Amino acid sequence: MSALTATPTRFVGLDLHKHYLIALAVDAEGEQTGGPWRVTLDHLDAWAHQHLTRLDAVAVEITTNTYTVYDALVPLVHSVTVVHPPHLALITRVPVKTDNRAALVLAQFLAKGMLPALWIPPQAVREQRATVAQRAKFTRLSTQAKNRLHSVLHRHHLPLPEEGSPFSPGNRAWWQQLPVSASEQARLQADLATLDFADQQIDRLTRALASDGAQDERVPLLIQLPGFSVVTALTTLAAIGDIGRFEDAKHLVGYSGLGAGVHASGQLYRTGRITKAGRRDLRAALVEAAQVAANADPHWQAELARLEPRLGRNKAIVAIARKLLVAVWHVLTEHRADRFAEPARVARKLLNYTYTLGRSHRRPGQSGAAYVREQLDRLQLGADLESIAHGKRSVPLPPSQQTPAATA
Repeated sequence: MSALTATPTRFVGLDLHKHYLIALAVDAEGEQTGGPWRVTLDHLDAWAHQHLTRLDAVAVEITTNTYTVYDALVPLVHSVTVVHPPHLALITRVPVKTDNRAALVLAQFLAKGMLPALWIPPQAVREQRATVAQRAKFTRLSTQAKNRLHSVLHRHHLPLPEEGSPFSPGNRAWWQQLPVSASEQARLQADLATLDFADQQIDRLTRALASDGAQDERVPLLIQLPGFSVVTALTTLAAIGDIGRFEDAKHLVGYSGLGAGVHASGQLYRTGRITKAGRRDLRAALVEAAQVAANADPHWQAELARLEPRLGRNKAIVAIARKLLVAVWHVLTEHRADRFAEPARVARKLLNYTYTLGRSHRRPGQSGAAYVREQLDRLQLGADLESIAHGKRSVPLPPSQQTPAATA
């Protein structure tokens, strides 16, 4: 909601569509006092200046053009409340639904204070979310092309090439020599071209995300967590926005949809599957991180071994994803190291992160090792760590600047 200025005297519901909106106003008692107005979006500014005042509270559902309408109206009205359509079953489930009726119910609910408002992210978060979403689309496009190419090999019982990935540039001639029909060869080449295009766009968007992340001091806090890459960290931050919105880790878990559903009535108490009532991108990022952590990190390997016999692997991974999200809340809120962090592992991840960023995103004259030491000191971690094993070489670290109290 926008900043409040005075008690509103009129409540306006907007039924928003792709090219126009229907607006209808009611008073505090829910009686219609204005409209309905049918306003095309290219005339929104003129209509708003003519018909709306600082004593008008506005309600609108989240949809394609909601952010545009929100940004245009916030400076002109008392407040703008954005709501999630499933929260308004009275509108979405009625057998007869019209634009005017939808706008009227929105206005009446707003007048009675019955609309749960959504958080509207600032422009920087919207940009980051859009980049993450577009990268995810190209990732799916790449996966689909690879699946189609694999299906050709399975269908014709053809073995994989002897060297390297079947999709590497060095194996393109191998695909051209497969004993398939001319039409199927044309489809193969189309899928290979699609794969090249998708991978180019993924690389471009990944570099854009990394460049944005270089300015965000929260990224190293998440990079330390097992299973978190730069992309996973930035996807998580884009989905969360301001961690201060969540008063505790349970609220963040609920926001992600990773919490279990609960039915409690009388003496009956039953939990079920995860609700999935939250941001899909955050849920997917945490499940992916959990898969990596359960395969590579000793603590989470042990946790998977403990949970899998009772839950099965898939549910165990979801449980680990939920635990990782709790860790996300703590490290972002308290700006500290994860309690299961291993200094050597964290140092290696931070060093790889500096290589991803490049010199242009560090302070002038600061080496990668100096950046790693700075972040370790910030996390109050690894004060006695003298070097980082990186491949076949060892990278020496500058001395720690942590105080004895911090390293105790």
